[in-house]
Amino acid sequence: MLDQVVERMQKELQSKAFDGSLKFDCGDDGVVVLADGSASRDDRDTDCTIKISQDNLIKLLTGKLNPMTGVMIGKLKVSGDMGVAMKLGKLLG
Repeated sequence: MLDQVVERMQKELQSKAFDGSLKFDCGDDGVVVLADGSASRDDRDTDCTIKISQDNLIKLLTGKLNPMTGVMIGKLKVSGDMGVAMKLGKLLG
């Protein structure tokens, strides 16, 4: 499942710039890291980390989960540089 997320993010990164580094931490399911213009499943330190379940990550990326609503109802937790998290909207939009 996360491999498909990496593929999709990689396609988006080819046409859109994303400054900074961001990690989706899906716990035992693994991570998706956006850094240096690419997406991967290799865990590393990033400017911003979003803790989210794999199911909610899919909902977030498909527009079925609003990021602000997700934070307010506890479906995702952002730590680190909030500015980097805000740039994610441009990448997905």
